[in-house]
Amino acid sequence: MDKIRMQRVYVKVNSDFDATGYMQPKTITWSDGRRFIIDAVKDYRPAGNNHDSRNCDCYTIVINGKTKYLFFERASCYQRSAFGRWYVECPQKD
Repeated sequence: MDKIRMQRVYVKVNSDFDATGYMQPKTITWSDGRRFIIDAVKDYRPAGNNHDSRNCDCYTIVINGKTKYLFFERASCYQRSAFGRWYVECPQKD
């Protein structure tokens, strides 16, 4: 059985920051304009072995009652004007 290859799809995310500095993603907007409200953030942790875990975090989120994963890739120290960017993983189209 072939393993499904995933690709990063960078998306626009609107986030709030609380008084402690915690970043709370609120909505995801795809490049085609589709917008999804994030109902809840269930978990937040380093992304793990399949990602650059020092620079990438995984948010477990709920959209329309379904659990999804949203990743935040922090910018390198060489990109001083950028804080980072968000992406989701989608099956790669061949």
